[in-house]
Amino acid sequence: MRSFDFAPLYRASVGFDQIADLMDRVLTQDAAASSYPPYNIEKTADDAYRISLAVAGFSAEDLGIEVKENALIVTARKSEDAKERSFLHRGIATRAFERKFQLADHVRVTGASHEDGMLHIDLLREVPEALKPRRIEIASGSKKLEADVVDAKAVN
Repeated sequence: MRSFDFAPLYRASVGFDQIADLMDRVLTQDAAASSYPPYNIEKTADDAYRISLAVAGFSAEDLGIEVKENALIVTARKSEDAKERSFLHRGIATRAFERKFQLADHVRVTGASHEDGMLHIDLLREVPEALKPRRIEIASGSKKLEADVVDAKAVN
C-alpha cells in the first residue's frame, strides 16, 4: 500500500485541511471493504446528482437515510419474519448494511424514492451567491480618483 505525506500541503496552504483529511481517509480505507450493496452515482444535470443503490429484498421501512456532518449514511436492517423459513437456495442477500458517502460543501439531499428494488437518492449542489463568480468592473483613471476622494471623506 502506498503512503503519502501531506505535510507539504499543510505548510504551503491554508484552509485545505478537509481535502487532505478526505485523501487520507480514502487512502487508509481497507482494500477489502464491502461492495454490498452495489450502487451507481450519476450526474443528472449541471448541479444535480443521483445515487442509486440496489436494495432487493428490503422494504422502504427497512431502509434509513441520514445526513450528518457532510456525510450521507444509508442503512438497512431487515426485519425478521414471524415464521421460520427454510431455503433450499438463498441467493438474495438481505444482510444489514451501512454505506457512507462524503458530500461536498453546499450539496444537499433533495429527495429519495424506493421502487423496483432500487433506492434512489437525489442530490443538489447549491452554491451561495457570495461564492459564485462575479464580474468586477474596471474603472478608468478619473472614476478611480473620484472613488478615492469619496472613501477618504468617509474615513475622516
